[in-house]
Amino acid sequence: MSAHFDAIVIGGGLVGLSIAYGLARAGLRVAVCDEGDQSFRASRGNFGLVWVQGKGVDAPAYARLTAQSARAWPAFAERLRGDSGIDPALAQPGGLSLCVDAGELAARAAAMARLAAHAPGFGYEVLDADGVRRRLPDAAPDLAGGIYSPLDGHVNPLRTLHALLAAFQARGGRYLPRRRVEEIRADGGGFTLDTGAGALRCGRLVLAAGLGNARLAPRVGLRAPVAPVRGQLMITERLPPFLPCPTPSVRQTDDGTVQIGDSQEPVGFDDGTRPDVLAGMARRAIRLFPRLRAARVVRAWGALRIMTPDGLPIYQESRRHPGAFVATCHSGVTLAAAHGEIVAPWIAGDAAPPFVEDFHAERFAP
Repeated sequence: MSAHFDAIVIGGGLVGLSIAYGLARAGLRVAVCDEGDQSFRASRGNFGLVWVQGKGVDAPAYARLTAQSARAWPAFAERLRGDSGIDPALAQPGGLSLCVDAGELAARAAAMARLAAHAPGFGYEVLDADGVRRRLPDAAPDLAGGIYSPLDGHVNPLRTLHALLAAFQARGGRYLPRRRVEEIRADGGGFTLDTGAGALRCGRLVLAAGLGNARLAPRVGLRAPVAPVRGQLMITERLPPFLPCPTPSVRQTDDGTVQIGDSQEPVGFDDGTRPDVLAGMARRAIRLFPRLRAARVVRAWGALRIMTPDGLPIYQESRRHPGAFVATCHSGVTLAAAHGEIVAPWIAGDAAPPFVEDFHAERFAP
């Protein structure tokens, strides 16, 4: 096949679909090229958090972007529901980072103070053990305390991905599955993409292919120095409600299951699991919530997340080939609202948002 679009987004995960949805809402004719389930989908390893705590402690631009996106999520979720008919199950009751000992609590409190200094309007509370138990009665009674942030929350990540795809298509977007992009050729009139099913043409191109961006970015004069970091996750059987707000490593989903996951392993392109890592995650979860000792785990899996050398996103338009953009981050849920509401309008032709200057790939040495 051969077809022409105003914009093509390479990557059908949370980042790519959030941007594609925003472009379609702006009135562009948009296609998404999705390599398929044989690729290393970072969305498989998403924990579902809309999370501000700890994001950008020493990176003010990232802290502000994260807080801005978290505030935009309620309106974004409502638009998704309206366009797709699917509820992403957003809940923002605040989030709690639990601390086992006094040293951990003091370190987190100091980090939050630095974060609040450059994230205007960001609020948080340092809770002692009694304060934690008032919010989470099922937490272990001997914890040192925790940090509560009212901006934090979570979604159902699978339902969010489904809603993004359905909303994108409802807005006229074209989804092209199993469409690996082998080559990109730029000319004065736009871009030609060679795929296994024919060539595609577009005036604007967005690289949102996760780990695939490292291969594709140089084709259009960009860089995407990303590497895989494996995360392992577990999900339990459905349990009666006991966890009214999420934590960074344990959250109860909207259907009652409990998701556990806080591992980070630089193991290359290995998305498997290791019993010792899973056992460590289970011990930590039980330490925080003793009632989980009796819960049955029904599934465990690994996934490769995308990480830049400094852990911050990359947003950049090519100077050599204007109209080609790269978008890479490891926080696809938290930043989904920003991708749809801020990044997409920029790609569609609006002025670049201020944070773009902070997230060029030129900050990394060649």
